[in-house]
Amino acid sequence: MRVFWQSFVDQTTSAPYMARLAAYLNEIAAPGTSVHVEGITPADRDFGRLSEFRCAIQAVDNGLAAQERGFDAYVMGHFQDPGLYELRSALTIPVIGVGEATLLAASQLGRRLGLVTLDQAFEVWHYEQADRYGLGGRVVHVTGMGCRPEDFSAAFTGDVEAKARMLRDFAVCAQPLVDRGADVVIPAGVLPGLLIASEHGFQIGHAPVVNCAAVALKSAEMWVQLRRLNGTEPSRGPSFALANERARHDFRALVARTRAAEPTR
Repeated sequence: MRVFWQSFVDQTTSAPYMARLAAYLNEIAAPGTSVHVEGITPADRDFGRLSEFRCAIQAVDNGLAAQERGFDAYVMGHFQDPGLYELRSALTIPVIGVGEATLLAASQLGRRLGLVTLDQAFEVWHYEQADRYGLGGRVVHVTGMGCRPEDFSAAFTGDVEAKARMLRDFAVCAQPLVDRGADVVIPAGVLPGLLIASEHGFQIGHAPVVNCAAVALKSAEMWVQLRRLNGTEPSRGPSFALANERARHDFRALVARTRAAEPTR
């Protein structure tokens, strides 16, 4: 099984994170599963809707290419899941969103969910996500750590003090969520998710902290297996009607023209 994992960070500027993520995912993958991690350039460097939309367009194009290259599943490895429904309507292989999979998994561990995201700019996005997935009433609060992807680099290069500091910062942000009633804590981003991945049984008070990276990969493996067993695919009715060949061609042609005309800045 081959899994394509789309990250929204740059392969070069966040090299320690990308290397650690790829190593971790392939370490925990089931026997016979390999994971390819792909970045985006320019990365999601200006937190906001327009930047998310721009990266989503690239992510959809990469998904179409990944399917052509024979990958068995696609993971939207950006917790906000921009372009997730468009990807699901464009591809025939399973498409998993880290945010969607993690929120649904966390809802099985407790009734009230608290999310710790990278930046306050994403708070409203996560509330909208929860509403979209039918879990709006289960989210107690969302809080931002006030950091950027590069702030995690030292922790992923083996700097023990940097990792301990980031874990303390995460716990400081998460504790008020538990105080307000959350009984599950979700790192709303693969960066903080990977940070806590090595902390076995990590909790904030009584609340388990969900490893979103592991949840997303295991969801991908599960849906590939279920598709092979039962032929189970998304509804091709109004929710995720499959785009025809012309629609896919037009989309890829538009992205190709844009990439050829616009130099990387």
